[in-house]
Amino acid sequence: MTRVYNADAADKLAVTARTILDEKGSKVITIGAHTSVYDAVAKMDEHRVGAVFVVDGDALVGVLSERDYTRKIILQGRSSRETTVAEIMSSPVVSVEATTSLGQCMHLMTDRRVRHLAVVEAGSLVGVVSIGDVVRSIVSLQAQTIDQLNTVIRDPYPN
Repeated sequence: MTRVYNADAADKLAVTARTILDEKGSKVITIGAHTSVYDAVAKMDEHRVGAVFVVDGDALVGVLSERDYTRKIILQGRSSRETTVAEIMSSPVVSVEATTSLGQCMHLMTDRRVRHLAVVEAGSLVGVVSIGDVVRSIVSLQAQTIDQLNTVIRDPYPN
């Protein structure tokens, strides 16, 4: 059975991209567009992340993910030491405002088939929300709901 995404129900969740960043932190790993892909992948490994955001000065110009690497370097037989990030990065970057709801983030990730959303405020990159962050938030919300329901079931008539 295929489960259909219900935007209305998910959008009622009080969690936003800002809520997720407040819990996990706002650190964003960035790299220059003219950096070699090899160095970019080494940086991803160093920071244990699946993507780095590509900047040109203060401007967000792209994102390089493990998926980009496998599809555009390995499968095409290119050299990661001789290819620049600009040649294979995904652009434009899929981004959300910090006030974007968890449901909207989930919907955007599903529709655009991305695993990382740039979070921007006033045009500046302030953080990243990953699919793992979204899943963790949903699991946490479900656990809270289960605890509340268990409380109601065990003590339906409080004093």
